[in-house]
Amino acid sequence: MISKNLAKDVLNACLETGGDFAEIFIEDTVKDLISLDNGNCEQATTNYVYGAGIRILKGLQSVYGYTNDLSRSGLMNLACNLSKSFHDQRIKTVNEIKTVRVGKSHQPKVPYENVSKKERIDYLLKGSNACMNYDKKIVRVMIGFTSTNQKVYIFNSDGKFIRDTRVRGRCFINAIASNGVAIESSGEGPGALKGFEFFNDEIDIVKVGEDVARVACMLLDAKECPSGKMPVIIGNGFGGVIFHEACGHSLEASSVSKNLSVFSNKLGTQIASSIVSAVDDGTIEGAWGSENVDDEGHKTHRNLLIKNGVLNSYLVDSFNGRRMNAHENGASRRESYKFEPTSRMSNTFILPGKSTPEEIIKATKFGLYAKSMGGGSVNPATGEFNFAVNEAYIVENGEIAYPVKGATLIGSGKDVLLKIDMVGNDLKRAQGMCGAASGSVPTDVGQPTIRVSEMTVGGRGEKLN
Repeated sequence: MISKNLAKDVLNACLETGGDFAEIFIEDTVKDLISLDNGNCEQATTNYVYGAGIRILKGLQSVYGYTNDLSRSGLMNLACNLSKSFHDQRIKTVNEIKTVRVGKSHQPKVPYENVSKKERIDYLLKGSNACMNYDKKIVRVMIGFTSTNQKVYIFNSDGKFIRDTRVRGRCFINAIASNGVAIESSGEGPGALKGFEFFNDEIDIVKVGEDVARVACMLLDAKECPSGKMPVIIGNGFGGVIFHEACGHSLEASSVSKNLSVFSNKLGTQIASSIVSAVDDGTIEGAWGSENVDDEGHKTHRNLLIKNGVLNSYLVDSFNGRRMNAHENGASRRESYKFEPTSRMSNTFILPGKSTPEEIIKATKFGLYAKSMGGGSVNPATGEFNFAVNEAYIVENGEIAYPVKGATLIGSGKDVLLKIDMVGNDLKRAQGMCGAASGSVPTDVGQPTIRVSEMTVGGRGEKLN
């Protein structure tokens, strides 16, 4: 932390050559990681991140730099060097900095510093043993636990000082199964903006371990997925990764403001089926992607992105909002002080509908049930995507018939949104890390079970007409 007087001097140095806004972002973070491989502790580390990033804006121009030298000379040198990017007269002076009070949501009940490494390892061993003992086909189990205590301090030339603390924890488990011929894998990674109470009270690590093992073993005997166009039922929770990647990124101002998004200039127009509504909500208590304030110091919002199929809003940071003549809405994020902030998602999900998952399956004569999604690739400018499916089943005559493997979903976000013809009532969120221009940030993806009337499915099995 630095004093308000030093912050004022640094900000004024930034504005010396005509900048119209300046900002100092200071981060003090402690990261702990413990990982086990087949029950053996492979890693137990603590990392510290400490530094400051300085940004100067002038109209639609931006310059950014960072340092871990937070002395007066270190910060002033950085500010002066950055200010050389502009060559005009001063138009703004910071005379006073006042503290902006931030709500104290998302406070851990059991701080991670109160949980010993032995307690964490014992917790991980429960999941590891449950996974390994599920079936003799499980040959390797990798499990880990990571916790982060991030303190941020933001000073800006509007005379504001904002501070926030983000305490997150996440457990990840991956299993590899083999029958001597084939090898398959599966994994899960629950996490929250909460203390260790989340894992004690809300996560049954034994059940998580068993479920990961079940999927890995099931895939060994699964048939190759057929390929062709067919209805696709996408499961809840991590199924929302398709909306996140193929649609959510295209609603961020970083691409919308430059007309690099398929949804640029589409506010007020129908971009999805009328039964689809979606939000990005950074205010959800304890959610993995939540924060009290974003990384510009603005309060996080619940932003209704799509309402009954109509595009209602974008995710806007203050800088890209200048291009759009739009006000920021608490959506500016960054991985660390080394990254300039920009518009990013937090907890993004499709809202629940009226159908039960059973009704959706029963209403499907033939199709693919993508119960759990994997990774993929997306072109943000077009929304075109290619996603792997971790756990999938063929549906025949309204019933789940048999498991398949090797399924991929191919399409574009704008087409998928319009072809959603059933939305379930079983909303669930899942945790992930989202990488983009401002680094990797924690995000929730989510949705209820949905059905897309037609998608292209890739697979090595029978080719359908």
